[in-house]
Amino acid sequence: MSAGERTESGPWTEQVNALGDFIRAQRQLANLSLREMASLTSVSNAYLSQVERGLHQPSLKVLRSIADALQLSTEQLLSQAGWSTAEPADPAPEPEPAVAGTEDAIRADPRLTDDQKAALLGVLRSFVEGAAPAR
Repeated sequence: MSAGERTESGPWTEQVNALGDFIRAQRQLANLSLREMASLTSVSNAYLSQVERGLHQPSLKVLRSIADALQLSTEQLLSQAGWSTAEPADPAPEPEPAVAGTEDAIRADPRLTDDQKAALLGVLRSFVEGAAPAR
């Protein structure tokens, strides 16, 4: 096993690995080399490489520099690091599908041809089929 391989597991390690993977992917999408990003962030390319490989959890200051270099919000990186400042929202309850109302709206829309209405109704039914009992 080489020195750069990830050897530990667990929630903390997975979180650091996910952050590193996210940073690497964003850097590659921005077409930046490690050296270019190091220059933009004033962080050494060796340290950035270790962050990307999940070997280090960067400080808030480093995360801000990385976010700026990648033209991302710091919140995006903080959320990837599990450091989000926002309270996690309770998932909203799923609304009851308004199939009947939606179907009526499609049927009543004068801008649609009969064929378009039939196509939209078919698509709608394919999305809601099995999601809730038919009314």
